[in-house]
Amino acid sequence: MASLQARPVVTGGVDTHRDVHVAAVLDGLGRLVATGSFPATPAGYRTLTGWMKSFGTIDTVGVEGTGAWGAGLTRHLTAARVRVIEVTRVNRQRRRRYGKTDTTDAISAAKAVQSGEATGAPRGGTGPVESLRLLRIARRSAMKQRTAVANQLHAVIVTADDTIRAQHQGLPLTRTVTIAANYRPGDPLDPTQAAKWALKTLARRYQHLTEELDTLTSHISSIVTAIAPKGLLDMCGVGPHVAADLLITAGTNPNRLANARSFAALCGTSPVDASSGLQQRHRLNRGGDRQANAALYRITIVRLRWHQPTRNSMTRRLKDGKTKAETIRCLKRYIATTTTSPNPPLDIYRSIPTLASHAGEETRPSVLN
Repeated sequence: MASLQARPVVTGGVDTHRDVHVAAVLDGLGRLVATGSFPATPAGYRTLTGWMKSFGTIDTVGVEGTGAWGAGLTRHLTAARVRVIEVTRVNRQRRRRYGKTDTTDAISAAKAVQSGEATGAPRGGTGPVESLRLLRIARRSAMKQRTAVANQLHAVIVTADDTIRAQHQGLPLTRTVTIAANYRPGDPLDPTQAAKWALKTLARRYQHLTEELDTLTSHISSIVTAIAPKGLLDMCGVGPHVAADLLITAGTNPNRLANARSFAALCGTSPVDASSGLQQRHRLNRGGDRQANAALYRITIVRLRWHQPTRNSMTRRLKDGKTKAETIRCLKRYIATTTTSPNPPLDIYRSIPTLASHAGEETRPSVLN
């Protein structure tokens, strides 16, 4: 009986867009096998996957934009047990030299995977951690809008009639909002009445946004309480929103975290060498997840005010010649993986198996090493 010939191993690359995804398949030697275009729909995802499998066993698929237009395709490929690698956009110098088409971008994505240039795992996009991410987006937007409304209220009062200004002189914002929301303005042709119309509209908008924020905060707090690692919310400086940002970063990237250093790099708190000549130093890392970095910064600032060991560390490092920015970077790096007594440790990366199970992800055993 003739033995069955082994199927070739192929690598895929996909350039994602809103309506259409362009895919390319390379063989084991990096030669182009085929290219194709598929609709960005569930049926199109199935067709794309079957099309790639028709050329051989899929080793890896490089997808550009796994957190945007490629999110749906990434979830489909992951569910089909196809390894997906996140590919960044081709650098502009190469595009200027060779031109830019969707097909060349798809081929570049596949080549980036084969060469080892692209190694990042995509975000999970499922489970309670994804719910946290979506709720945080809505809350952040509502917070910005409410701040803008408060500034507009202040601007209208400053330029309004003296009788209106006198009503709100020295009052806190909440009291100003209550008074303005109960106005009964008259003819808007009168500037004084028009000012009342504006204040009434802005005040009610402020109240509506406040209700939205309260609802979103309640949902976020309940999810954080359900999935947070033990002791996280007991830390000095960690509340529901700070914890949510850290959980989003850790829980949607379980395959990226091999140790504490990788978590620090993901949060943008790992030191970056900035040595030159006789000067040996490190600078702040401006990469990584900026929301997680901001969360660690808030923890650091709170602990510098209320946590004596952290304050002692700041004083000691300043005496050693470090700047305040360098000291804060060191503290953020330390808080990213541990903390001082009597608070429990913040070993986020050691809680990845728990977070991954909530997010529906499969975690590598090496995460615990």
